[in-house]
Amino acid sequence: MKRIVQSELALAVWLAAASAFAQTPSQPTDLRQSALALEQQGKFAESEQAWRAFLKARPSDAEPYAHLGLLEAHQDHYKEAVPLYRKALALKPGMPGLRLNLGLALFKVGELKAAIPEFTTLLKSAPPHSPEALRYTILLGMSHYGLSQFAQAAPYLKTAADADPQNLSIRLTLAHSYLWSKQYNRVLDVYREILNLDPDSAEADMLAGEALDEMNDSSGAIDMFRKAVQAKPGEPDVHFGLGYLLLTQKQYPEAIKEFQAELTNNPNHAQAMLYAADADIQMNQYSDAAPLLEKAIKLDPSVGLAHLDLGILAANDGRNDDALREFLAAEKLTPNDVNVHWRLGRLYHAMGRKEEAKAELAKASTITRSADQELYKKISGGQAKPANTLTPAAPINK
Repeated sequence: MKRIVQSELALAVWLAAASAFAQTPSQPTDLRQSALALEQQGKFAESEQAWRAFLKARPSDAEPYAHLGLLEAHQDHYKEAVPLYRKALALKPGMPGLRLNLGLALFKVGELKAAIPEFTTLLKSAPPHSPEALRYTILLGMSHYGLSQFAQAAPYLKTAADADPQNLSIRLTLAHSYLWSKQYNRVLDVYREILNLDPDSAEADMLAGEALDEMNDSSGAIDMFRKAVQAKPGEPDVHFGLGYLLLTQKQYPEAIKEFQAELTNNPNHAQAMLYAADADIQMNQYSDAAPLLEKAIKLDPSVGLAHLDLGILAANDGRNDDALREFLAAEKLTPNDVNVHWRLGRLYHAMGRKEEAKAELAKASTITRSADQELYKKISGGQAKPANTLTPAAPINK
């Protein structure tokens, strides 16, 4: 009897062990199902625990890494998602959706240079003219755009714009890319396309105005900015842009009105203050300029023109020490501004510091000759004219 009981006990132990052994392979599967269910329920912390337990059982499986990355992305932890996606991709490069998730995570954390190869690989494998191809094309265009690689961005954005004729946002971004890569005629082409979608687009008018200004069509640029002001007077920088163009054409009273309109829209627009003050100085209205300059320089002390103009005001009042301080600050910020050196030279001369005056005026003359050389190179196709045959231009006066 005792032997029978012992045999039954041994059999029970063996069966239990065998049963446990038989269940071992199914445990990772159970963990996987549990992790997926928790993930679908939005229980991210519990799902992460389950995926990490699954990962311990299957350390060479790409799936847990991919889902752990996805859980981080769902919580906007894109930086944490990137290494998990990379690990999954190394283990299983062909996992559906994985490369796109990695590219998007890199894009969202601003690692655009690293995102570009991922989107490029996806675009190469996508069917031509498919929705997927369009998506990757847009992502590539925006990645290059975000890196200020505007010439590289433009072809992708042009393809995207052609594929989606009603997409105004892409066309505006394309126009910016053309403008900042100096493809001015193409800006105007896109401008005409934008007008078909939105005849009152102030942003498009401003872009066309900037392109015309770069093409030395000042009157055309001013007309475009006037149109933008009329279409949307509250558009950021619209009055400033028009004011700046009027300032370059020495239409000072009208420029000041536009700068004041910009300040009505945005009272802390430092550049509008600065250029309104500069226009006042051009008209010898020094008392109007002073408070604007003081406020502008508090908002942005790194602008050389503000220090230059404050120096001009101080010199006009006979405050030579204050003028010298401001001119030296301007020189530090804008060392290649001929007018700064010219003003410094004049001030040193008035203070009896003849050698320093001579040195500053020589710098002004050198900068002017250098600018003339560059201009001559452009005109003559790159063959520089000997420096001693060029007559230095007169210093720019304010």
